[in-house]
Amino acid sequence: MQRIEIVKGVEMPSPKVIFDYPYEEMDVGDSFAVPVEYRDKVYNANFRAGMRLGYKFTFKSNGSTLHVWR
Repeated sequence: MQRIEIVKGVEMPSPKVIFDYPYEEMDVGDSFAVPVEYRDKVYNANFRAGMRLGYKFTFKSNGSTLHVWR
């Protein structure tokens, strides 16, 4: 088996966090719309943003559009 070398002093990169949706800018009653094909991505993003911000988000599809509310 090949020996793996341990390297010290290499700085860890900062995490890359990208928020695609304007959760932090939303007030209660605000909403935004995205194409319905992003349903799974929005469901996951709603959960993560809700945990991080302490807010509740919900969504509902209306034909080809998905609306997200705070």
